[in-house]
Amino acid sequence: MSGHLPVPGRLGLPVLSIAGSDPSGGAGVQADLKAIGACGGYGMSVITALTAQNTRGVQGVHVPPVDFLVQQLRSVLSDVPPAAIKIGMLGSAEVILAVAGELAALEAAGTRPPVVLDPVMVATSGDRLLTPEGEAAMSRLFAHVDIVTPNAPELGALLGDDAASCTADLVTQARRLAREHRVWVLAKGGHVPAAAPGADPATLPSALPREPRPGGERTASGVVTDVLVSPEGEVTSVSHPFLATRNTHGTGCTLSSALATFAARGLDWDAATRAATDYLAVALAGADRLAIGSGHGPVNHLGALWAGEVAPGLGAASAAWLALAPRAEATYSTSVVAQLASGRPDAGLMHRYLGQDLAYLVDYADRLDAAARLAGERGLAGDAAFWAASATACREEEPQLHVQLGAEVPAPDAVTSAYAGHLATAEADGYEALVAALLPCFVLYAEVGARLSRGLPSDANAEARAWVTSYADPGFAASAAEAMARVDAIAAGADPATVALMEAAIVESLEREIAFFDR
Repeated sequence: MSGHLPVPGRLGLPVLSIAGSDPSGGAGVQADLKAIGACGGYGMSVITALTAQNTRGVQGVHVPPVDFLVQQLRSVLSDVPPAAIKIGMLGSAEVILAVAGELAALEAAGTRPPVVLDPVMVATSGDRLLTPEGEAAMSRLFAHVDIVTPNAPELGALLGDDAASCTADLVTQARRLAREHRVWVLAKGGHVPAAAPGADPATLPSALPREPRPGGERTASGVVTDVLVSPEGEVTSVSHPFLATRNTHGTGCTLSSALATFAARGLDWDAATRAATDYLAVALAGADRLAIGSGHGPVNHLGALWAGEVAPGLGAASAAWLALAPRAEATYSTSVVAQLASGRPDAGLMHRYLGQDLAYLVDYADRLDAAARLAGERGLAGDAAFWAASATACREEEPQLHVQLGAEVPAPDAVTSAYAGHLATAEADGYEALVAALLPCFVLYAEVGARLSRGLPSDANAEARAWVTSYADPGFAASAAEAMARVDAIAAGADPATVALMEAAIVESLEREIAFFDR
């Protein structure tokens, strides 16, 4: 993995694929589950369509009864709320409307996770995979998803236009789709030349890797250009070399599943796109070694794992946190978190907890300031700015929730004092130990907030909803992800003894957090 960014967050979060089946294993649900697992998620699937398919093409499509599709969805969602959803082949207008209805129900309950829509209409082989009525209905899903990942022919079909003939046209069409439907669009440029005839390749935007054009034609600039467009029309692009291989079966499925998995792990769409395309580039680079089928073979979804690599970007701090996942589960049995999950926490318990949390934030902000000072002394300007901004948020933003819920600052009790003492010891042990000790307060709160938000009862009281909303906020999740990435980077430059000290600090902080929630 080239790894533009370390990938934060827990591994093993559930990611649901709603897609068709490919019996040859290279695309559809089969590709999705491989990609989700390789990128650090726990893959689940709801089958929308069965195909007779191999590396040479699609010979037939069978769409099961829609009632059974809905039964699959409700069965999974009622027991294992996903941290992200990827939608692929849907097969018919009736199926599309059924999926849209289930997503709308999640929205009404306030439990819809990030959703990636790969509007599967045209296979890499050129086969049409959706009925004309289904293509017309596809845009009905847009109100219930966050990002759409069409290739050029699909993007044109969604807009009622011809497929883009150059990257500039791809950008124009992607902006139009994003603006009309208020969604992110990752427009894949593998089917178009990188430039209009006669254009200077040096003037092209950088590129994202995607489906190399059928037959392996090389683009004018030696890269494949995809564009990520925000609902506001902002365009981002990233560069990867063009990979000349005919084994591109399932690349769109693989990309969208990786994108959903990295979103589940806490990355924003820009960072998730970079991580997903890094993963796909490696899978494409290893595709020829598989030698599967006699047509367009699949990418090598598990090649990096077979080579001995772990999930993309897993640094020492991330690995330590992953190892603690079984212990972190105890958090959800603590009195405070369990009552928040019920939607109607005891008022006295919450008053005691929120008051002690206010007292703790005073000390925590001071330790963040200390981290900023130590980072500045080392010339780490980015780290210093991040820790200083986090200290400001502790003093000015987080307490607003506590005050809103009626908390006042009491004298620290034994649990709060013990946590403060641990942070003081970590500061005395040095910058690396201090930032490691600070990390669980970021990451655990983000994980608890995200998890409770997916299952919060519809009749939850205002107190529970305010707490969960605050810590499930995307901005807070982004700060937690950045904290993990920075501590991973700090650990990468440390000697083994210091890394061991950091790991011990993370373990101790988690224990202090569990005790803090159990009042």
